[in-house]
Amino acid sequence: MTTIVKAADAAQFLSLIPRMLGFTPRQSLVLIPFDGTRSLGAMRFDLPDDDAVDRVAATVVGMACRVTDADAIALVVYTDDPVAERPHAAFAAALESRADACGLHVNDALWVTAGGWGRYGVDTAPGALTELAHVGGDDQTSGAELPAVRDEEIADVARALDGFISAVHVLCGPDAAAAAPEDDDRVDPMALAAVCALDDLPTLFEEMLDWDPTGLDPYRAATIAWVLARPSLRDIALVQWCAGMDAGDEALDAQLRWESGEPYPPHLAMQMWGEGERPDPERLNRVLALVRRAAATAPEPMRAGPLATAAWISWALGRSTHADLYAMQACEAEPEHGLAEIVRSFVGAGHLPDWAFRR
Repeated sequence: MTTIVKAADAAQFLSLIPRMLGFTPRQSLVLIPFDGTRSLGAMRFDLPDDDAVDRVAATVVGMACRVTDADAIALVVYTDDPVAERPHAAFAAALESRADACGLHVNDALWVTAGGWGRYGVDTAPGALTELAHVGGDDQTSGAELPAVRDEEIADVARALDGFISAVHVLCGPDAAAAAPEDDDRVDPMALAAVCALDDLPTLFEEMLDWDPTGLDPYRAATIAWVLARPSLRDIALVQWCAGMDAGDEALDAQLRWESGEPYPPHLAMQMWGEGERPDPERLNRVLALVRRAAATAPEPMRAGPLATAAWISWALGRSTHADLYAMQACEAEPEHGLAEIVRSFVGAGHLPDWAFRR
């Protein structure tokens, strides 16, 4: 999103940053690319260790160079240190040097600590935090917590999952349903109806966009958890949630062909790696709320799928901090979970989707 920054001075500029990000950064570098006087968004990075300053500076400025139409940057270092003036000065200097080498003008270089704020390269007393309109409140990790749910909700979803797995066992055979319950004399009719919806996956995935996360029925929660535990079905869902129902139809056909030995279409695979057309953020945000709820209500062994899906969607939306938190939880529920480890590798390498750098 392009934002016209109208700040009379550095204090007013610093007051705008939490509005741009939606949170107040902590222990962070915030880099803001500019096209003339227009900001082109904002990027947040963890502050590096002393031995990684040059490497991280090169990576950060390299990412700024990828932003379409960027010709300048502003940088702000946030620390929790209550007294330090000009904190992480070596990092700020490395960033300015790299920017200059890449032809990016540095509009401003500022710092904010728990005790004040100031500008690098200016030997003046720190400004008071009271001069900044937005200080404190939510930080970059806020909002990543799973919804609070009652134990009864988790128990209801566990029972629905047992019924769902039993119905899959009856309809599709024992190989299709791992760990089918022993006592399956009677199939739960609601579970049977939920399983029958799998006959038309694209329609099911599209209908999920209209499911209410706050009042998620146990059988719908069970359906989400079961589907997202299966990489082939999860990947079809992600392609469709990114690009629409036609893409879901194509992804389903491609998956079936791949399982028959044909190559998987590169243009579908590339979206999972962050290339191609920008996904519709409204669709992804709706799905993110849904899978977060499904992760919160699922029994422990079934949480990895929804959590890893939440990680990928968060990464696709540019929320790498949240993505890493979800991916770590997925790996705790299921060590070496494929998608979760891929997302963690993306975040660790500072890899963002290509569409994050385009207007």
